Amino acid sequence: MTDDTGSAGPAPFTAADYAARMAAAVRSAADAGLAGLLIAPGPDLTHLTGYRPTAETERLTLLVLTAGKEPVLVVPALEAPDAAQAPGAAALTLRDWADGQDPYALTAPLLDLRGRFGVSDNTWALHLLGIQQALPGATCAPLTDCLPMLRAVKDPRELERLAAAAAAADAAYAQVLHLPFAGRRESDVAADLADLLRAHGHSRVDFTVVGSGPNGANPHHEAADRVIRPGDMVVLDFGGLRFGYGSDISRTVHVGEPTAEEQRVHDIVREAQQAGVAAVRPGVACQEVDRAARAVITEFGYGDRFIHRTGHGIGVTTHEPPYMVEGEEQPLVPGMCFSVEPGVYLPGRFGVRIEDIVTVTEDGGRRLNNAPRDLAVVE
Repeated sequence: MTDDTGSAGPAPFTAADYAARMAAAVRSAADAGLAGLLIAPGPDLTHLTGYRPTAETERLTLLVLTAGKEPVLVVPALEAPDAAQAPGAAALTLRDWADGQDPYALTAPLLDLRGRFGVSDNTWALHLLGIQQALPGATCAPLTDCLPMLRAVKDPRELERLAAAAAAADAAYAQVLHLPFAGRRESDVAADLADLLRAHGHSRVDFTVVGSGPNGANPHHEAADRVIRPGDMVVLDFGGLRFGYGSDISRTVHVGEPTAEEQRVHDIVREAQQAGVAAVRPGVACQEVDRAARAVITEFGYGDRFIHRTGHGIGVTTHEPPYMVEGEEQPLVPGMCFSVEPGVYLPGRFGVRIEDIVTVTEDGGRRLNNAPRDLAVVE
């Protein structure tokens, strides 16, 4: 496998890898009291089979996983050739259907008439209702509720991809620091970041947040036409996919020398981020990472200005379980990967956020991002 730069990358996943994932998913479903899983196109299907349909369609595509049976991928006949080329296709049975046939009637015999099934969150209502009509005795629940950790624990080959994506994001950040900020629009810098991510091997750019001055106080500000000025704090948050796995990094820079207050707020967020990372170790509840970072910001009087969770999982998507948030008691497990990204947001003035992707190791946590976390001065 090579990335967009032509550089050699991790070896591709094999049919055996996907077979192992599907078997593990079936075991997890049984442990959760489910009769099976119904997986529509989206990140779960990509993770389990390597199949990523080229376009969304109203035609039913559904992976059916049930205990004691071979995995079956129900696909429209016109898309069956593409599905057959998926990396995991050799580990499952393809069952196609033609226009004019009832795909739900084709799917129903594969399922327990009165079973309870986990359904991928992004399944179209059209398809879920069709299945329920064909199987009125069955019940369905979203995977977020019944099997939220399906993709949470990464194997070494997945970790290799996540590390490569993080390294590329680090490299993009290092280069953007040498580009001009003052006098340019936020959208111009966002375009620079997107170009740099692609130059460093990203196949897809998911977001490039550039929040300058007062816009930085909005955590999910979209890069706009505001012209960046000398004296602005600028929040940068960007990421996408490399080798099919996500990157996500945030740093805050300053155009010219910062004031004492700006430096102080940045130092507080940096200390909070370090506390969150230090809290990562196997067996610790996700909420403890949030609590550790939040305690620092609260101690310095900015608790009410930290207005979002401390982190989210990352894998074949840039946002997925587990979540580092109060109330999430899921224990951390080696191989989990997630962001640690506390922030302080002062409405009408500026914001600060620092984010790294962290993976749980056997005895603690390890950052995948290694870009400097100091308040960089840009021009």
